[in-house]
Order: sequence, then structure tokens, then C-alpha cells
Amino acid sequence: MIDGAPGDAEFGFELVTCRWAERVWPPDRETEAVPVVARQLGTRNRRWDTVVVEADPEGLAARAAFGERTLDSDLLHVVRNAPADWAWYRDALPDPGYPWRYVRAAVHRADARGVVDTRRDGNRIQIRRVASYPDWVCRLVAVENKPDLSASAARALADQLDHDVSTALADEVWVATAATGETAEPALLEDLPVEAGVLALEFDGDGVDSRVAWHPATLDPDAEASSPPDDRADKRLELAERAYGSGWRSYVGTMRPDCRWFELRERAGAFVPWCAEKKCHQTAVECAGSCPGFEPEPPAWRTRGWPIEGGPGKGIQRLLARRRRRQRGLNGE
Repeated sequence: MIDGAPGDAEFGFELVTCRWAERVWPPDRETEAVPVVARQLGTRNRRWDTVVVEADPEGLAARAAFGERTLDSDLLHVVRNAPADWAWYRDALPDPGYPWRYVRAAVHRADARGVVDTRRDGNRIQIRRVASYPDWVCRLVAVENKPDLSASAARALADQLDHDVSTALADEVWVATAATGETAEPALLEDLPVEAGVLALEFDGDGVDSRVAWHPATLDPDAEASSPPDDRADKRLELAERAYGSGWRSYVGTMRPDCRWFELRERAGAFVPWCAEKKCHQTAVECAGSCPGFEPEPPAWRTRGWPIEGGPGKGIQRLLARRRRRQRGLNGE
């Protein structure tokens, strides 16, 4: 591993792992599915470092008709059930199990975003779909990133992976760790569930070399009886939608690219944040307005170009947004 590589810290390791997954996923089999990669997603009881949605290419292209942003559970209820012809929304949509006034609010949001058409018939709101919502999600994969899998970290991770295996919300669970070069990677010697796969990643200046140290079991979401199958399917789709809307480059939204010291540096094929003041790859927690080294960009930086487009921080945000759109097959210009 190169000196100072982002793999030295879990945040940087996570970003490089996401970029690697975006390029080569899956590592252990052939598929025509397109990987949609996100980070720090999960449910109320569990959050994963990396989520890979294996998407059907045609379905993913059709999903673009509903825009770049996430469709939350309320919007999905409207979009997936909107009729081909005009109908009163309460006739068209299944009973949601909660007050209809919330559905009415979701219909207005859906209309504002252009994902359904609406019109009034007297005091009734009628809806019509703009397109059929596609079946674009093939598989859901969860990855935990542990560059340095110490014994204490392995113990904590084992409990988390046991939860993932037992709930089977994802089709596969993996542990990604930094390669050590040993014949048996240390992760294989820890007491991790045998159903979890192990990836050994080694970074160089241009990319990532990967090796599957242990193949995962394919989990069966339908075999878990703790919740109804329809609820589980809805939850998986909601996770996929969140992954589609956020991607893994959304980290810039919780950091301070408007700081004069904030830069992006390419590491192993990924753009990773770099603090020019501290001379290191900072973490998302460190890079905040409360950082003692934070300095806003000088006003002169923000008035370059015509019309005024902002400083380097705005440029970084536009760059990452373009790359996210291109990966999803949307117009990245």
C-alpha cells in the first residue's frame, strides 16, 4: 500500500472501496447488472458502510424518467400505483394504512417533481402516471469496510454480520479489508459468520487489486419470517432508491468544500478529500465549520468566471455531481 494512502483511515478506505465497486462489481461472478454504489445507508437498526445495488441496465435507464432524486416510501406509493388513465387518487391508489391526507400531500410532492401528472375534477385531484415505474433492482449487497481488522473490531463486526445474515435484508454481505500479503488473511481467522464474504483490497497509485479471500453465501430474503414479504420487498426498494439518489460521492454534503484548504486528490482511482492546511486526508467528522483551521474561501475566488459560479468548493460539488450522474447513465454535462 502506498504511503499515506486513504486506506490508512476508514473513511478514505470507504471512498476508494466505493469507487472500486463502481468499476468492477461483482468480484466473484459474471453479470450484466450495473452497480449503483452508495455509502452509509441502512435501516433504523442497522447502517452499512457500503451498499451496492445490482441494477438491471434497461430498468435503470427507465428509472431516469423519475429524476435524479430519491423517491421516498410515500412517493413510491404514488408512483408505483399511478394509473395509465386519469383517476381520483383515492380510487387509484391502494389503502396506505395511514390517513389519506398524507397521501394527498405526497401526490402534491409527486406533481411538483414531475413524477406523476395531476389535474382537478371539481374538488377531487386526479392522477396519471408519466411512465411505468420499472423493476430495476436485481440484488442488494452490503459491505462493511474494515481496513485494519483488529481483534476488538472483529468481535464488534461479528455481531453486526450475524444480524445481517439473520435478517437477510441484503442478498449478500461482505467484509472489505486491506490486504496483508499473508497466505491466510487475518479476517479469515476471526470468528465471523461463514455466510459473510471477505474481500482483500490492495491499493496502488492507479487502482485497486482485489482478491476474494472467502466467497459469501447467497441469502434468501424470503426465508426470513420476521416481517411480511411485501414489507421486506418495500424496504429493499426504499434502500435502493436512497442509494440511487445519494450515491457515494454525497460525502461532500457533510463536509466543508467551501474551506480554502479543501481539495480533492486522486487515490487509487477515486477523488478523496485532502486538507492542505493539515496535509492529510481528513475524515468527514474533522472537516466541519468547527475545525480550528477552517477558513472560508476568499471572496475573490467566488467571483471568477461569468456568470458568477462560486469558488473551488462549488466546482468540486459540480464535478462530483456530474460523475454521479454519469455512473447512473444520466446526462453528466
